[in-house]
Amino acid sequence: MPMVKAIGWFARFRELKPGEESAFGVELAAGGFSAVRVFLEEFRTFLRQYDEPRQEEAERLIGRGRAALPEPGRISPAWARIWDEFAAIAAYKRDVFDRIPRDGRDGEWQVLLDNPYTNGQITVYPALSFLEAAYMYAYFRTDLVPNEVIRMQRIHTVLFDTGRSPDAGGAEVRNG
Repeated sequence: MPMVKAIGWFARFRELKPGEESAFGVELAAGGFSAVRVFLEEFRTFLRQYDEPRQEEAERLIGRGRAALPEPGRISPAWARIWDEFAAIAAYKRDVFDRIPRDGRDGEWQVLLDNPYTNGQITVYPALSFLEAAYMYAYFRTDLVPNEVIRMQRIHTVLFDTGRSPDAGGAEVRNG
C-alpha cells in the first residue's frame, strides 16, 4: 500500500469532479484513522470559517462527503454521526444568516448556554466575531436538550478590567 500524505485531504476533496467521491473515499479510508481525522478536522475548519455566500457549497460538500465516506463510524465510533452533525451545523448557520441581517453582523458577539432548571453554571463564549459566534451557536444548537437555552448576542458596551492593578479605570469599548 503506497504511503499517502494526509495534509490537504479536504482541499483535494473540494476539487473532485462529480462522480469521483467514491474513489476518493476508498483512498481516504486506505489512509486509515489519521487520514480521516485530518480530513474531518479540515472539513470542520471550513464549516467554522465559511460565510453566507458559501452556504450552498457547504451543504453540497456535506452531501458529497457522505457519498465519499458513508460509514466513517467503521473507522472510529466517534464519527458514526459526523455527517449528521455537520449537516445540522450547516442548517443552523443558515438559520443564523437568515435571522441576522448583514448590516447587523459587525462588532463583538458572545454565545451563552444555560439550563435555568438546574444549579449548573452558565457557559459563556465571549469576544467572538460574528462568524465565530455563528459557528459556536450552530455547533452547540445541534445537541441542545429541551430545558437548555442558547443565546447568540452582539455586545454593544464592554467594560473590561483585570485583577492586576488596584487602580480604577479599565478599558471601555462601545459598539453602537
